[in-house]
Amino acid sequence: MTEKTLMPASETRTRAALNKLVSAFHAYYDVNLENPIPPFVAEALFSLHDEQYVFIKKAKVSEADIKEFVYFADGEELLLKERYEELDKIAWEDGLSKAEPKANHRSSDVTLVIVAGAVAPDCAEAIRKAKHHVSYKFTFHGWSTYRVVVYDLSKGTILYNRRGEELKKVFDKINIFN
Repeated sequence: MTEKTLMPASETRTRAALNKLVSAFHAYYDVNLENPIPPFVAEALFSLHDEQYVFIKKAKVSEADIKEFVYFADGEELLLKERYEELDKIAWEDGLSKAEPKANHRSSDVTLVIVAGAVAPDCAEAIRKAKHHVSYKFTFHGWSTYRVVVYDLSKGTILYNRRGEELKKVFDKINIFN
């Protein structure tokens, strides 16, 4: 399968960086470039079903379903707090609508990835403080957490919320700054 690009790299530097970032996800995620929900330029889904059993498959000890919904957005040349809050709300609500809490559901995480030319100072603070969490039936049917990763191309830095810090090693390896 050939990888599609979001837009020719010459259009904007944020789109060129997004092309590079999304292509890194093709190996492990089902990437949707055809019809992501607006205003996102791409979506990715990671799905894992795990079973543990003793000696034979009929003696199942446990079973778990894990999903991650990743939304990629163009933060444009300057990511303002209002734009971030709009993307935050849409990603969280859409991710929650796709979660299927049931007995073997472990987690359905929502990750928002934004590439911006620059990030406004009040927006950077809002990103660091971003927090959403839902537990289904006191975690007996799993939970959903929210992670934010924002690339600031002007400074060559990556901003995370507290949960997004878990992904620091992964996103540090994806070099989109050059």
